[in-house]
Amino acid sequence: MGKKVFILFPDGVGLRNFAFTGFKEIGDKLDFDITYWNNTVFPIKETLGFQELKIQSTRIHPQTPVLSHARKRVELALSRKRTNDLVYNTYRFPLKWNSIKHFLKSTFVTYHERFSATQKGWQQLMDQMYAAERSTSRYQEVRKQLIEHQPNLVFCTTQRATQAIAPILAAQDLGIKTACWIYSWDNLPKGMSTIETDYYFVWSELMKRQLLEYYPKTKPDQIFVTGTPQFEPHYDTDILLSRKQFCEEHGLNVATKYICFSGDDQTTSPLDQYYLEDTAVAVRKLKEEGLDIGIIYRQVPVDFTGRYDEVLKYYKDVITPIAPLWQSMGKGWNEVMPTKADFARLVNTCYHSELVVNICSSMVFDFVIHDKPTIYPNYEQPQLRRGIRDIGQNYEYVHFRSMPDREKSVIWAYDKSDIYKGIKGLLDGELNPVPITRQWYGFVNKPESPEKASERIWQEINKILN
Repeated sequence: MGKKVFILFPDGVGLRNFAFTGFKEIGDKLDFDITYWNNTVFPIKETLGFQELKIQSTRIHPQTPVLSHARKRVELALSRKRTNDLVYNTYRFPLKWNSIKHFLKSTFVTYHERFSATQKGWQQLMDQMYAAERSTSRYQEVRKQLIEHQPNLVFCTTQRATQAIAPILAAQDLGIKTACWIYSWDNLPKGMSTIETDYYFVWSELMKRQLLEYYPKTKPDQIFVTGTPQFEPHYDTDILLSRKQFCEEHGLNVATKYICFSGDDQTTSPLDQYYLEDTAVAVRKLKEEGLDIGIIYRQVPVDFTGRYDEVLKYYKDVITPIAPLWQSMGKGWNEVMPTKADFARLVNTCYHSELVVNICSSMVFDFVIHDKPTIYPNYEQPQLRRGIRDIGQNYEYVHFRSMPDREKSVIWAYDKSDIYKGIKGLLDGELNPVPITRQWYGFVNKPESPEKASERIWQEINKILN
């Protein structure tokens, strides 16, 4: 057996990239000895048959969340000062003041945001957070596991999780090399990194520049640009169903043209159900004009609010829900786990839809791989009240500045009537943002052979270990 690599899952977000793609198979062919170091409730060995080492204790230090919140606020304050750009204020989650406990935590965070917004202040918070995690019994548990199994590298599948801190520190304290995958295209400007590793793997040259900008301690030779495995299944033609199979499976009509409405989480789009309703109204109007058209509604997997129920019931003549195949393995939203079967469902939903309507997610890229366009609604709903977040601020975020041509990268709906016009124009062939969307996809992902991201990650791991 070759070099021993631990793939660390501090939470379930890495499963899609590193357990359900061909990532493990490629590593096996290159003779790596791969163990999934599993901190989640997802049973990797039982479900996938992969070698697994469970981390039993998931209890982080009680101070870690508040230290991490202060660290994030300090990072955002540093970015704001450096760039003179107020967008960084919009990345802050509201503080709570409604109990003594919340008051003390919020006071701590506010104090550091104001008085520790320097590189030195940031470093002190990181050091405090690391010291807290090193003092836990969890740190001792993961350290023992590393001493027993002696991996050559720990590869962490996300930089966001505080659950990753103790395992990464334990590896570094034992002189084991560490690497980290930057999980999402929007994470770096948002101050979402809780760990520091020897090496970083990113989607694109754009993300590499951002990593160097936001984390100035990082050096260019620590960063590998590989593309992301997230989109690899879209290039696998073996998982495509015929039109007949897909329609039979979901009670759809073969001749009908379907548009997909891809739902969003409550934080990003708190009034998402009303955008689905506006889309249903537009589709009903197009049907009245003689177009054979319907909507496939794909909910965001972690939304259990029931907020779409009334809309789905009232517009059942035009909306067919095709639920994502995720499994709930506990009570929290973070214990809802993806499944491999959902990759095939997502790919087929993209392939058999004409276009997608969605609030500002990376679903735009899932669809453009299949040459399908996106409509982004960007208008306020009348139900918007004080305390409800307007979706418009999402489109001002730093990651949307990567669009090669903001007005032409997608179809914008600045008013509910624009959804009707957008669908009609796209189906008529009068509108076509796809060539520009493809350019955008090439900026946020590695443009050459995007289907070979897993291969490139293993090649770079090989370089690190040799």
